[in-house]
Amino acid sequence: MKLETLRHSLAHIMALAVQELYPKVKFGIGPAIENGFYYDFDNLKITDSDLKKIESKIKELINKKVLFKKKIVSKAEALKLFKNQPYKKELIKDAKSKISIYKSDDFVDLCKGPHVKSSKEINFKAFKLTRLAGAYWKGSEKNKMLTRIYGIAFKTPKELRMYEKQQQEAEKRDHRKLGKRLDLFSFHDQAPGMPFFHPRGTIIYKELWKFWEEAQKEFDYDMMLAPSMLDISIWKQSGHWSHYKDDMFFIKGKKGEKDYALRPMDCPGAILIYNNSLKSYRDLPLRYAEPGLISRKEKSGQLGGLFRVQQFRQDDAHLFLTEDQIEQEIKSIIKLVDKIYKKFGLKYKAYLSTRPDDYMGDIKLWNKAEAKLKKILKQVYKNNYSIKEKDGAFYGPKIDYDLEDALGRTWQCATIQLDFQMPLKFKCKYIDKNGKKKIPVMIHRTIMGSFERFMGILLEHYAGALPFWLSPEQIWILPISRKHNKYASLVSKQCSAKIPNLRIKIINTDETLGKKIREAEIQKIPYLIILGDKEIKNKTINLRSRDTKKQEEIKLEKFLKLCLNT
Repeated sequence: MKLETLRHSLAHIMALAVQELYPKVKFGIGPAIENGFYYDFDNLKITDSDLKKIESKIKELINKKVLFKKKIVSKAEALKLFKNQPYKKELIKDAKSKISIYKSDDFVDLCKGPHVKSSKEINFKAFKLTRLAGAYWKGSEKNKMLTRIYGIAFKTPKELRMYEKQQQEAEKRDHRKLGKRLDLFSFHDQAPGMPFFHPRGTIIYKELWKFWEEAQKEFDYDMMLAPSMLDISIWKQSGHWSHYKDDMFFIKGKKGEKDYALRPMDCPGAILIYNNSLKSYRDLPLRYAEPGLISRKEKSGQLGGLFRVQQFRQDDAHLFLTEDQIEQEIKSIIKLVDKIYKKFGLKYKAYLSTRPDDYMGDIKLWNKAEAKLKKILKQVYKNNYSIKEKDGAFYGPKIDYDLEDALGRTWQCATIQLDFQMPLKFKCKYIDKNGKKKIPVMIHRTIMGSFERFMGILLEHYAGALPFWLSPEQIWILPISRKHNKYASLVSKQCSAKIPNLRIKIINTDETLGKKIREAEIQKIPYLIILGDKEIKNKTINLRSRDTKKQEEIKLEKFLKLCLNT
């Protein structure tokens, strides 16, 4: 039995339980989701304290061995059956002539299935109702807000306990809490969903940016910058208008003036630079890298720390090339992906994301692009990649990468998109070796995804204890008393002379050494240099590492070599 089937079945049993406890309830939808399920209800006034009562009723029903019976009915039959359920009637009217329903005791639901045959297949000790939330019907703010009940479910109680333990650890690592505790960033009503990076957070941001820029040098990328505000006509030409206009910010021009939009994507800017002059085949491939500032309108309920924001900087790149350069260039990008992720010790897996239903352009070109990506993935990863059906961009298929963090959670970050469509739309050209005009192929590529989101992922992956090179404050020098301040200043100068731009700070407050060390642990400082009479006499330092918490007396030169190799 698949977990998705189990979870979907539990959503139905929960709806049955709610119906028995609250007979006047109206039903929305109840799908299986990652790690669990939910169901949306109307005319249901409950609080979190009622979840235990509903959970007990679900267990009672599971023990009762509720059967799931499927039946196909006509549209007319379905409308009669759900005459008192307005949300179900709305779904029926949008459906085809035949309707699939499932009956479980006195509860009947619209559903394609599959489900378990009987609730006896569900372990009643391996699920839990977790929380209530508000949810707009069909996800639209124009519709009524319904009450959503969330639950988690697994095959065994052990898996449930493991998940709950992981969630507790994730709570400790929540980047929003770490961002506040470490004074890295904040959010304000004056710019909803747009992070304000404090000085310490800005250091991390700039170090990520610098690392990204340096990593691309051996791969011959050129840096570019384009405006963040463009005439809306270009978004209509690119196809973004029909796919993204509801998620875009607009600047309305005065009468007779143009209307503009803040860019939701970077590619049109790169295309305008490419089209500024006619290129030769000798110029290709051209690799334009841009830390592009993106703005996307999000619903307030969808915003979440650095993971979902309304303005972010994407570590973008757009490549223009000939068709026979595709394989070499994509393999080169794959090497760059590996170079960047290895720096952080992150595991990852590749996926081929295929043509979506709302694709743009010639299906023959799509088939060609998908075949090329599949061939490259097989060559690089053998069979160690998976398929994400219909998850490609509207203009081309792509290779996507999911990262795995320290808790085993996955995050979709890197993407390599092969695009035959956009160069056609913008009439991009190059002169081939025979003097004829040809249309280049375009690759859209990002690796971190965005500096903001990647920073959030790293904060949770490392639980705030970032690698030495990325830490906003790398070394604290702790003189034991005021008489050791002079030696502390000398050690600081020697460190900075040997390693320029070292982020080092002398903590010469009157607090006890123990209190200073505790504060350093809270602030996740990688190294502490503790200085007292013994260290002055021996011309040494007492080093304390964040990772081991051990202290050792060593020569400063030895420590600086350690820093250079970290």
